[in-house]
Amino acid sequence: TFRLGIIQRRIPEGIRKSFIRTEGGTGNVSPYSALATALAATIGTGNIIGISTAIAVGGPGAVFWCWLTGVFGIATCYAESFLSVKYRVKRQDGSYAGGPMYVLEGVLHKKWAAWFFSVFAVLASFGIGSSVQAHSISAAIQGQAEVSQHIIGIATALLAGIVIIGGGKQIARVCTFLVPVMSLFFLGGCFFIMIKNASYLSETIKVIIGSAFSSRSLAGGITGTAVMTAMRVGISKGLFTNEAGLGSVPMAAASAKTISPVQQGLVSMTGTFWDLSLIHISEPTRP
Repeated sequence: TFRLGIIQRRIPEGIRKSFIRTEGGTGNVSPYSALATALAATIGTGNIIGISTAIAVGGPGAVFWCWLTGVFGIATCYAESFLSVKYRVKRQDGSYAGGPMYVLEGVLHKKWAAWFFSVFAVLASFGIGSSVQAHSISAAIQGQAEVSQHIIGIATALLAGIVIIGGGKQIARVCTFLVPVMSLFFLGGCFFIMIKNASYLSETIKVIIGSAFSSRSLAGGITGTAVMTAMRVGISKGLFTNEAGLGSVPMAAASAKTISPVQQGLVSMTGTFWDLSLIHISEPTRP
């Protein structure tokens, strides 16, 4: 954050660039499509499961550390997206590819690290990238109707497969349409509940801030443990929800049509901002 001159202050510029059609430059999809692809993975399940788990394990104070992680995560997201675009490669079919693995191999000359990152990224895609979402879909449907988990799983796999088989451009097109729709539904539900329970909001904020640095306990050692638990859980769940620094966002950024790495870095970091300011802040304040 400080090395980049507090890049967070350029969020308005990044938002503006997100919706401007880029003339010239290289890439396969628009900056907004790349942003929407990244947001498709950060908005939704991660916010619901991540925040609720953080509160359950680390207490209300963990939410504060989720917020703080998002603030610094904006700078992290800018940096990794900048590097991904700057050192992306053009494939034989004309498409562009990039990400931490390309930086590790092509710039730092650590091919073994690139291999490790790629393998673990694939494994993570089955964990936090697929299984958590599939389980949440199944739980939501079964809560309303008696449907076999196998049927839900097959249907989910087929729908995802139809999108994935179409390649990067197909994924970007679908995400460009779905992300605004699901965001409006998600935020609409959150704000409806917040307005309905407005009398609880001020007390909720006090509990979150107060619990972030202290905890009711019999000894200082217990207090310190409680605070550290809140920090650890809050930071880890914050990263789960906004994915800043995990390496998945810059992979989407690498395919964006842009005139410079700086421009796409600014656009990509707005994803963490939207996740933080609209989703993180509204989600835990629901009583």
